[in-house]
Amino acid sequence: MKINVNKKQIIAILALVVVGVLLGWLILGSNTSKSAADEHAGHTETKGHADDEHHRGKAEDKQDHANAHADKGHHEDGPAKGPHGGKLFVEGDFGIELLLAEEGGAPHFHAYLSKDNKALAPNAAKVSVTVTRPDGEKQEITFAPEKDYLKSAQPVAEPHVFEAAIAVQMGTEPFLFTFAEEEGKIALTDVQIQAAGVTIQTAGAARIKTSLILPGEIHFNEDRTAHVVPRLAGVVQAVPANLGQQVKKGQVLAVIASTDLSEQRSELLSAQKRMALARITFEREKKLWQEKISAEQDYLQAQQALRETEIAVQNATQKLTALGTNAGSSDALSRFEIRAPFDGVVVEKHITLGEAVKEDANVFTISDLSTVWAEVAVSAKDLNAIRVGEKVTVKATAFESTASGTVAYVGSLIGEQTRTAKARVTLANPKGAWRPGLFVNVDIVSDEKDTPVTVSSDAVHSVNEKSTIFTKVDGGFLAQQVTTGRSDGKVVEIVKGLKAGTRYAAASSFVVKSELGKASAEHTH
Repeated sequence: MKINVNKKQIIAILALVVVGVLLGWLILGSNTSKSAADEHAGHTETKGHADDEHHRGKAEDKQDHANAHADKGHHEDGPAKGPHGGKLFVEGDFGIELLLAEEGGAPHFHAYLSKDNKALAPNAAKVSVTVTRPDGEKQEITFAPEKDYLKSAQPVAEPHVFEAAIAVQMGTEPFLFTFAEEEGKIALTDVQIQAAGVTIQTAGAARIKTSLILPGEIHFNEDRTAHVVPRLAGVVQAVPANLGQQVKKGQVLAVIASTDLSEQRSELLSAQKRMALARITFEREKKLWQEKISAEQDYLQAQQALRETEIAVQNATQKLTALGTNAGSSDALSRFEIRAPFDGVVVEKHITLGEAVKEDANVFTISDLSTVWAEVAVSAKDLNAIRVGEKVTVKATAFESTASGTVAYVGSLIGEQTRTAKARVTLANPKGAWRPGLFVNVDIVSDEKDTPVTVSSDAVHSVNEKSTIFTKVDGGFLAQQVTTGRSDGKVVEIVKGLKAGTRYAAASSFVVKSELGKASAEHTH
C-alpha cells in the first residue's frame, strides 16, 4: 500500500515530535529541579536551624533562639517530666533534665545530661542557668560535677517564681532551653484583692527614729503639792472644804478654836496697849524736857520704854504672821482659819467637825494638777539615751491618750536593789486626764537615720519563723523573705531581700498570708 505524504504533512509531524520531546524534557527537568530544591531547602533549613539557633554566641541571640524554639513547638506543652522527677528538655538526640532539689534547707539545681536516651557523664557539657525574677533581678547560676549529675554552685533563693534560660555547650554545639517557674505564687485577682481590702504600697526611703520605750507612772508634781497642817493645836469648828474640790489660793479650808492662838493674840493686844501708853509718856517727857522743866534723863527713859513696847508689838505680830493669821477681833481670839496655800485640788482630807487636832497633823493635801510628773526607771545601759531637756512622748496604757513632755530630771545614782536610775518627765495636764497612779509608756527618741528601703510595719509577717513580705506580681503575690532592721512602729527598715520601688501588700495583708497555705500545699521540688 503506497502512502502519499506531502511536504506539509511531514513538517507537521516533525513539529509534533519536537513539541513532545520538549514537553517530556520539561516535565523531567521540573521533577528533578523540585527534588533538588527540596533537598537544598531541607539542607538550608537544617543549616539555618543549626547556625541560627545553635551557633549564636551573643546573649541577644539567645532570646531569638528561644523564640524560634517556641515557634517550632519545642515547648508548646511545657517540658516533660524526667526520670529523676525534674523538667526534661530534649532537642534532637540531646536531652537535659533540670531538678530543683532541697538540700539542707537550701534549694539547688541538679542537671542530668543524656544522649539517645543514655546518660552522659556530668563533665560532658558545660551548663549554666540564668534566672530572672519578677522584679527584673537576674541571677547567673553555674554548675559543677557532683556524682552522676551537675549541681548548681549557688542556691536558688525562695520564692521560686522566675523565668529561666538553660544554656548548654556540648563540644562545639550549643543548646538553649527556657521555662517559667511559678512555685509558691499566691494567685489573687485584682477584684479579689480589692474586695479583701488589701492595699498596695511601694517600698521606698524614709527617716526612721529609733525609740526607747520605758515604763513609767504618773505622780503628783511635788513642786506643786502641799501637805497642809494647822500649826496650832485646837478643836475643829468648821470644815467647808470637801475632798476633790477645786480651791483657790487663800480660800478657807477649815476653822479651829485654839487656846494657843488666843494667848498669842492676847499678848499682841497687851503689847499694843503698853506701846500706846509708852508713846503718851514719851511725848509728855519730851515736851517737858524741851521746856526745860524735867531732866533729860526722864526723857531718855521714856524713849527707851517706848522702843521696848514697839519691839514687843512687832514680836507678837511676827508670831501671828508665822501662824498665818492676824490679831483677830476681841470676841474671837481663839478662831484660827486654815487656808489654801495655792490654787489646786483637795486630794486628801483628814479632818472632821469637832475633832481635836495637833499642830503638826496632816489635815489636807492639796495639789496643782495642771502639771504632773511621769517617773520612769532607766536601766544603766539606757542612761546615755535620755537627757535633761529632751522632748519625749508619753502614752497611756489603759486608754488611747498621748502627750508630749520634757525630761526634767535624770538621777545620778543607781539603786542597789533595782539597778536603775530615776528619771522624771514634766507633763502638762490642762484637762486632768493624766491622773496620778496611771501607768504609762515613755517613748524617747534615741537615734534618727535615713534608710533607703522601708515598708509599712503591718506588711511584715512571720512565716516559718522568718520575716516575710508579700510582693505584688501579675496575678497575685509572692512570699518574699527579708531581713528587717530598725523600726519606729509605723515603718520598718528592710536590710536585705527587697529593692526600693517594689510593690507589696500593706494593710490587710494578713488576707494574703491566709492564702499562703493553699499555695504551700502545692510546693514541691
